[in-house]
Amino acid sequence: MESEVMEIDGSVMEGGGQILRVSAALSCITGTSVKITKIRAGRSTPGLRPQHLSGLQLVSDLCSGSLQGAEIGSTEISLTPGKIHCGNHTADPQTAGSVCLLLQASLPCAVFADGPSQLILKGGTNAEMAPQIDYTVKVFKPTMEKFGVHFDCDVRLRAYYPKGGGEVMVTVNPVKELQPVLMTERGKLTKCYGRAFVAGVLPYKLAKDMSSAAVRTIRREIKDLYINIPALQEKENATGNANGIIIIAESSTGCVFAGSALGRKGVYAEQIGAEAAEMLLRNVRHNGCVDEFLQDQVIIFMALAKGTSRIRTGPVTQHTQTAIHIAEKLTQAKFTITKCDDELSNDDTFLIECEGSGAANAHM
Repeated sequence: MESEVMEIDGSVMEGGGQILRVSAALSCITGTSVKITKIRAGRSTPGLRPQHLSGLQLVSDLCSGSLQGAEIGSTEISLTPGKIHCGNHTADPQTAGSVCLLLQASLPCAVFADGPSQLILKGGTNAEMAPQIDYTVKVFKPTMEKFGVHFDCDVRLRAYYPKGGGEVMVTVNPVKELQPVLMTERGKLTKCYGRAFVAGVLPYKLAKDMSSAAVRTIRREIKDLYINIPALQEKENATGNANGIIIIAESSTGCVFAGSALGRKGVYAEQIGAEAAEMLLRNVRHNGCVDEFLQDQVIIFMALAKGTSRIRTGPVTQHTQTAIHIAEKLTQAKFTITKCDDELSNDDTFLIECEGSGAANAHM
């Protein structure tokens, strides 16, 4: 008997690659066949781009699935999943597409495999419109450990837009089930650190200017915080020319936040550094426990966990609302979002609560 196919409108809400990543991963884990239509319908270049295609192929490979309609420009695909299996899996969009977005699609699947997996992810490590690899390692990874998810990330070669060619190897250990998380108390900020970098032919002074501007911007608002943002010249383990900065703040309860920015043509390095600092400050003002970029990335793990997760956060983003919409379609998870009204909250503080579906790894 053929299993039911869940049809998903790829143009709703955020209407971009996130719908593909969450839908494909949950299809793989739940064993539900999906048909995704109107893919990126509202974008200037609708349909699959190389990075989306590579991510879908990676998920299909992880679950020995059958992927139909997957080609550049396609606005409709179908995925019929098989069993998730461990081993080596490679994704190479042959562009500067983000390795971190490839990981977002594949990590949840690898967690439910029958043994350890190695994911070889190629593309851009520090790309626009995506988390930098440093964010994945310093912010996303420790948060995943709260769910019981453990992975190692070896950055073999950094690469930047438009050249690409970077490589990251991620080793993932499977779990029986995901633990729910309670992240409702931020505590005090204890330290702030990061890296301001230049790569290729760009002068080292740009890194120093980004770092100095970032420190000045943070100091104006938070006077007594330890801050260390070294300026770095990328050596041989990088391909392409780029400058950028990532700033990370940690709290006394183990919450981690970040702000980041990449250099753009015609924009002074000082402005790049200040932008990253402002992004960080925006994400700690609401007294939540996750920043706006981690917020949507944890939704799939909350949906799969066994038990109730609660996460205090800032304004709920459209990416998060989209992830919740897909998670509730493909799992039994139920989410509620309420405004926080305690003395530490402000108009931008919310609580995301999820009764997880309790997905279990059939291999363990």
